Amino acid sequence: MFPLQRKPRTTGWITSVVTILDFGSQYTQLIARRLRELKVYSEIVRFDIPLQKLVEMKPEAIILSGGPNSVYEVGAPQRNIRELSELAPLLGLCYGMQLISQSYGGTVKKKTEGGEYGLTQIIWDQAISNVPFEQSVWMSHGDSVDEVPKNFRVVARSQKGIPAAIQSDRIWAFQFHPEVTHTEHGEDLLRAFLFDFCKIKPTWDPRNIIDHISTNILTQIPDNEDVICALSGGVDSTVVGVLLTKILGAKRVNCVFVDNGLLRKNEFEDVMSSYTTLGLNVVGLREEKRFLNQLKGVSDPEQKRKIIGHAFIEVFDEHIHHLDHVKWLAQGTLYPDVIESLSPRGPSVTIKTHHNVGGLPEKLKLKLVEPLRELFKDEVRQIGKALEIPVEMLMRHPFPGPGLGIRLVGEVTKQDLDILREADAIYVEELKANGLYNQIWQAGAVLLPVRTVGVQGDSRSYEKTVALRAVVSKDAMTADWFPFRPEFLKKVSSRITNEVRKINRVVYDITSKPPGTIEWE
Repeated sequence: MFPLQRKPRTTGWITSVVTILDFGSQYTQLIARRLRELKVYSEIVRFDIPLQKLVEMKPEAIILSGGPNSVYEVGAPQRNIRELSELAPLLGLCYGMQLISQSYGGTVKKKTEGGEYGLTQIIWDQAISNVPFEQSVWMSHGDSVDEVPKNFRVVARSQKGIPAAIQSDRIWAFQFHPEVTHTEHGEDLLRAFLFDFCKIKPTWDPRNIIDHISTNILTQIPDNEDVICALSGGVDSTVVGVLLTKILGAKRVNCVFVDNGLLRKNEFEDVMSSYTTLGLNVVGLREEKRFLNQLKGVSDPEQKRKIIGHAFIEVFDEHIHHLDHVKWLAQGTLYPDVIESLSPRGPSVTIKTHHNVGGLPEKLKLKLVEPLRELFKDEVRQIGKALEIPVEMLMRHPFPGPGLGIRLVGEVTKQDLDILREADAIYVEELKANGLYNQIWQAGAVLLPVRTVGVQGDSRSYEKTVALRAVVSKDAMTADWFPFRPEFLKKVSSRITNEVRKINRVVYDITSKPPGTIEWE
């Protein structure tokens, strides 16, 4: 195990910084993620960060994200682009390109007829890195640049003749999104901007991420204050628990694993055993009755999430009375949770509430620490690997904080939870037995509030329906359903309908994200 920093380190660990100004795009964090994949450190800030603070960050490049607004809208996010370009080379994406063009005297055509959305072919006028002259990119815009500013040149156009990329001596701008996986050679374009245009050196890796987090934690949490760490059994909270324990020591990190009655089959016992092996200072609390009583009669998914979140707070509030120095609550929140719940920096759109996002109630009197809040799942797994957490724990599929409470559509009851647990266990068992588990980002069974007529044992049945969900993804921002072989689905369906009482029908969910989300609720 490599040593972790014991004192805050203020210089020398970051050699390259790219600052991303968030104008409200749902893809903003993907930009940072792509840069990290290229081993370049990046930080996301609000579009209106004061210039002096930006100067203090000493960026080697500045990226302007996309956003949902038109540059002509009243209240649309604006920025003095010229002063930014004096600090560092710029890259504008989508809205960022339109803002650059407007700022330098070009014109932006409002709501181009039909716009350009989804995969679009563009043609380059000059060679860039390994990018072919014709390529497919991901567009998502109504407005478009009409007249290019003086001293800028158009270097790529779409099939409609709309400028798709412009350049000047100090600035690059793309009307499309190179950060999304749908854009062919998007990584090559980012690499060309970073390494060829800006001359940045790639120095960012998991150990530097840990170093960065360690410095922040040691700066944030005083020596005389301890932490209570909410563990869920999943990858994220496990990494948080191990990471904080390595940084602060086991005596200062009080881990709590709550059996809320919404866990999968045998999960409480299995996970507690794993935590003990990892050397965590962990306490297991049996709280099934509390959670199910509060969820009684509730069907609305948003309300269920909030009830579960509040119940967790109650449990921790009661538990910390036995812990004199606990002043902080640690959670394994990741960026996909944040971006779907609230607008952290720019005017992005709320999709759904996550039970562990949005701060703490005053009555808890704890401060919140979320070391992984800016990271994606694969980055967390890299950190876990560097921390020597067993691979079988790191490769566990994501499991929502509200647990089976949001995989049981409608009211949550003990009987239905037990039915769902059995079906889910069979499904996961077959995934592993057939070598499919590690090919899938996330899988689970969903119990539906639907009863159908069937024939079981030569008799009529009128029982419940279970839906199987399995998706492949790289970052959970988008996802595609996994193409199982019919033979596999046939076997799982047969086992569930034969071995689980009260289920007589199995269906497979073939909805991608978007338009759906990974979980049903």
